[in-house]
Amino acid sequence: MDRPLGPADEAWLFFRLRRAIVSSTLGEMAKTARLRLALVALLSLVFWASLFGLFYEAFLFLEDLHADVIPMLFNAFFLSLMVMLVFSSGILLYSGLYTSRESRLLLTLPATSEAIFSHVFQESIWFSSWGFVLLGSPMLVAFGVVNEARLPYYLLMLPMMVAFVIIPANLGGMLCITLVRWLPRLRLHVLSIAGVVAIGVGSWMGWHALSNVNADRLTTTWFEQAFSRLAVTEQRFLPSWWLTSGLMEAGRSTSDPLEQWSSLAEAGAFLAVLVSNGLILHLLTGWLARRWYRRGYGLLASEYTARRAPRTNVLDRVLERAGTRRGLPLRLLLVKDLRLFRRDIAQWSQFVIFFGLLGIYFYNLRSFQYDNAYASLIGCMNLGVVGLILSTFTTRFVYPMISLEGRRFWILGLLPVRRDQIVWSKFIFSVAGSLPPCCLLILLSDRMLGLSPATIVLHEVACVSLCIGLSGIAVGLGARMPDLREASPSKIAAGFGGTLSLVLSSLFIMPIVLIAGLPFHARSAALALGDSFAWLRGLLEPFATPGGGPALAVGLLVGLGLLASGVPLLLGIRAFRRLEA
Repeated sequence: MDRPLGPADEAWLFFRLRRAIVSSTLGEMAKTARLRLALVALLSLVFWASLFGLFYEAFLFLEDLHADVIPMLFNAFFLSLMVMLVFSSGILLYSGLYTSRESRLLLTLPATSEAIFSHVFQESIWFSSWGFVLLGSPMLVAFGVVNEARLPYYLLMLPMMVAFVIIPANLGGMLCITLVRWLPRLRLHVLSIAGVVAIGVGSWMGWHALSNVNADRLTTTWFEQAFSRLAVTEQRFLPSWWLTSGLMEAGRSTSDPLEQWSSLAEAGAFLAVLVSNGLILHLLTGWLARRWYRRGYGLLASEYTARRAPRTNVLDRVLERAGTRRGLPLRLLLVKDLRLFRRDIAQWSQFVIFFGLLGIYFYNLRSFQYDNAYASLIGCMNLGVVGLILSTFTTRFVYPMISLEGRRFWILGLLPVRRDQIVWSKFIFSVAGSLPPCCLLILLSDRMLGLSPATIVLHEVACVSLCIGLSGIAVGLGARMPDLREASPSKIAAGFGGTLSLVLSSLFIMPIVLIAGLPFHARSAALALGDSFAWLRGLLEPFATPGGGPALAVGLLVGLGLLASGVPLLLGIRAFRRLEA
């Protein structure tokens, strides 16, 4: 006689499912995405090594200046990441539990809500926490090397980080399940936006307080006053304090064996506190999933049938009516993409969070005083950071846009819409969506650094070229190598075309940033080269002239942006015309 599976058997069944999915995914990536795997591994290694070097020098500096601020620095760092992990895990759980096809399939099976939640939770915690490990591990390793920590510190470091991550991930799960259960979808979006705005305002107020310190910069007094304002992060009920305290105890190095064992015992106790609280929160989240998950899913799914016909957005009406009748199909395609973007919480929430954090960082550049050459160098680096983040968004969200039309391609073929207009609509959508935030961020960065108006104009031109070029690369390659049978945008972006788009985008960013900085660093670079590289000095001399250097840089930036966008778009449009759906 058949009987329902018990909790242990159900957990084992989902574990086998997860193991099969991971094995199949890794095997497919090893066969079809070797270039992407190698590129990701190489870039991650370079990124980790760079962060390790920066943190190593920073800890040497802090140790010589004031070693007592290091625990407070850890508390502030881990608390900030904890808040980010709560929201990122909540967003990922929302997508995995309520909008994915896998969740719809699992809900039709005789599986408990707790098992479904735990299955999706494992995936979300991986995607939301790998960045935390990538950012935190070089800092902790550098601290251990500077502090001459012993082997137990390095052995306890990863278990403590993993145990810590489970706590904000479960808090994000509780928040997600509760909001979906008690709030309709539209209110959920409004509340999410309000939460992001509240976090941004709170962070701005905190860093604004630091930026108004009147003491001399980078002195003992300055550090004491600045870090005293972060005393709120040292509350003992915070998981970030448990993690910091455990790491400090594990990294303590003394010659007394008894004191050493006592420190290790304290570190083990803090690890036990992290693990026990994470497990308790997971049980509570599972209890909430058992009570509210299916109910919330049903309420969310029923809104499309219970709700009256949606009203047209004001921006949608403006786009539909602006321009001539001949361009109406192109504008309607833009309206469609804009509506899909607004309805996908995973896209706009990540967009807002990443660029909001960049805005907070750029605003607080005025906390330090720079000379002109150093400020110009930091401005170019900030331009590169904006370009790299934008390239990840264009590769992840813009490149798959044409491929995602695959299931609707036959409908588009029946409409009076040319295929060229489909490609151009994706390009215009990407450029129009990326220009305002990127240009405003660069303007904010340059203003905080106190750069001259000529430098600001040059950086803005470089930013416009980045937006146009990166959008052209993503859209052109997406039209040149579409996958009309794949419905997952992440799988489309993880293929060969997505990898090629990311590589070309990175290669495009480097000369843009280099050209943007040449008019202000060409003279010093030419002097540093000496007589050994006369030909290179000859190339740099035109950029060193006060009047012709910026004008030449603007011309090169405009030409490079048009070239980087025009060639992929031309190739993509030609291939898309001949495509057989």
